[in-house]
Amino acid sequence: MSTSYTSISPDKLSRLIGTANAPTLIDVRIDEDFAADPRLIPGATRRFHLDVQDWASSLTGQSVVVICQKGQKLSEGTAAWLRCSNVDAESLEGGHLAWKEAKLPTVPVGRMPKRDGRGRTVWVTRARPKIDRIACPWLIRRFIDPAAVFLYVSAPEVEATADRFNATPFDIENVFWSHRGELCTFDVMVQEFGLSTPPMVRLAEMVRAADTARLDLSPEAPGLLAASLGLSRMFDDDLEQLNAGMLLYDAFYRWCRDATGETHNWPTNKGKR
Repeated sequence: MSTSYTSISPDKLSRLIGTANAPTLIDVRIDEDFAADPRLIPGATRRFHLDVQDWASSLTGQSVVVICQKGQKLSEGTAAWLRCSNVDAESLEGGHLAWKEAKLPTVPVGRMPKRDGRGRTVWVTRARPKIDRIACPWLIRRFIDPAAVFLYVSAPEVEATADRFNATPFDIENVFWSHRGELCTFDVMVQEFGLSTPPMVRLAEMVRAADTARLDLSPEAPGLLAASLGLSRMFDDDLEQLNAGMLLYDAFYRWCRDATGETHNWPTNKGKR
């Protein structure tokens, strides 16, 4: 299939997912196709194509990629409707099938919490985060739900808050999203959400080493620990700290993905001997 300005290849899209500049992903597969493979491209949200005129206005000003089963009529038609609503919309070449054929990661919908009335997942954890409780929200916002809401509350109130506000608790004892054996909560999320790509596995090793005081597991872990503890001292507001931490993990993820083989040294004018 030839690339056009109204479509994007799976390879190019995969390079955008997980970054701050990732487009909004809309999955418009019919129920039958989705039921046969209930997994989403990381960060995607399901929408009904026939309702596009109702939800298009909520995407005004955004860059959007529309995904259907084969990248044909449903995604092209939905993207065309979105462009009529001043949305910068493309369709995914080859659709969900091409993404799978390229062996790119997909997220099992059964692992995703139910969304609230505004279509957001809501999570709750202990206040005053350091490592896991910043790393996990970064993972969720970059690969699961860009609009996810995070509630930071006192440790004794996490479970009760989760119950009263229909939120998903994480990084506390005796809940699904928590440490398992030697794995930290970030490790668990990477595995359960089907995101175990080589760069993500490397980042998970860094997070685990820093979060569990086993700095020997990763040469970069002391730097992550230092940066994380420094952020926790810079911000009294947990959400402000999370916003700053998003940039920190963006940088570490891009290093894991694109720059592990690169070195740097201050240039000198010394001649060769």
